[in-house]
Amino acid sequence: MRVAVMTAGSRGDVAPYTGLGHELAQAGHEVTLVTHARFAPLVEASRVRFHPLPVDPRAELESEAGRALHRSTTGAGKLVRVITMARSLVGQMADGLLEAAHANDVLLLSSSLAPLGHTIAEGLALPSMGVYLQPLAATGEFAPPVTGTRSFGRTANRLAGQAVNAALDHVFADTTRSLRARLGLPHTGTRAARRARDQQDWPVFHGFSELVVPRPRDWRPGLRVTGYWWPHDPPSAQLPPLLRDFLASGPAPVFVGLGSATVPDPDQVSDTVVRALRAAGLRGVIQSGWSGLHGDGEDMLTIGEVAHSALFPRMAAVVHHAGAGTTAAGLRAGVPAVPVPIQFDEAFWAARLAALGISPGPVPLRRLTADTLTAALIAATSDPAYGHRARALAERISQEDSVGPVLAAVNRLGNAGA
Repeated sequence: MRVAVMTAGSRGDVAPYTGLGHELAQAGHEVTLVTHARFAPLVEASRVRFHPLPVDPRAELESEAGRALHRSTTGAGKLVRVITMARSLVGQMADGLLEAAHANDVLLLSSSLAPLGHTIAEGLALPSMGVYLQPLAATGEFAPPVTGTRSFGRTANRLAGQAVNAALDHVFADTTRSLRARLGLPHTGTRAARRARDQQDWPVFHGFSELVVPRPRDWRPGLRVTGYWWPHDPPSAQLPPLLRDFLASGPAPVFVGLGSATVPDPDQVSDTVVRALRAAGLRGVIQSGWSGLHGDGEDMLTIGEVAHSALFPRMAAVVHHAGAGTTAAGLRAGVPAVPVPIQFDEAFWAARLAALGISPGPVPLRRLTADTLTAALIAATSDPAYGHRARALAERISQEDSVGPVLAAVNRLGNAGA
């Protein structure tokens, strides 16, 4: 069966689907990952097919509109800015998605493209389902993760979740209206389309562990949590020689990286990180990422992209932005975490790490100083309880069958559409 996995966003919004796609391909399906052209090398390593989409997410974050995100001091403010930014870009991807869909039998849709993908699936009479990395459906059990806020109480949480989803639907309103006309579908607004998906119990599988975020009890039946989908790292993937030498030259260092996040002043953040590591008496492996972090000296090594699955288990702790993908990689490695959330759902995942006893607590970027980071580093690396809890959770997560439920659902959809 020909299966298209469609996603858009940063590297963390793509990498988990390389593993999911690889496993589906191993089961006999012809899988194509449909995403931004800049991620072609990442997808190529997973040995699934690739269909490029326009829009370079890194270039957009480095644009004036992207830099303006840092001028918003609240999660809600940043969400409004990113919705405005995304609305101007989403239409550029419609033709590529439609072209990819024509060549496939089943569509698997990330949350970042679900409204568009579902419209295309409806117009082409193709079966589809969601494959999400975050818990986006409204619930009374926690506030919407993308707002980065604490719980408001059950009723307010649910209302806030509905409001956020309505705002996100607004991103796709113009493009879905145009697509429906092109595909000969009756006019339906994005809110009505979401209600229809809910009423039909459209299946959505979530690629995180219930051990980290228990499935909300007030979700509809079709919303399932499977466990993490790990990025595909080829068996031949190895750490670069310079990095291997650095690891062998002294005690386990601390990883510091902000992934695909950007910061207003990379040099200042880098200086803060290096000073904190040295004050805590720790060596550092600093990943430049999209923020351009760096550190110099015999006790610091700056690196580019490497497989987190190979690097993180060799760390004393990991300092990261608490994006969904990097959070998952740290949990998999079983090492303590010091999250430095910057925006959107990162505060949600950072709070989960603290609640699980794997982190001494987040150090948000807006409060990041050498002193606050030093204190968190000392706590994470000197108290063995953090490492013990991290290793115990990693062992339990490793036993979850995260792909099996998705594979079974794909097979059912394919049979139903045959």
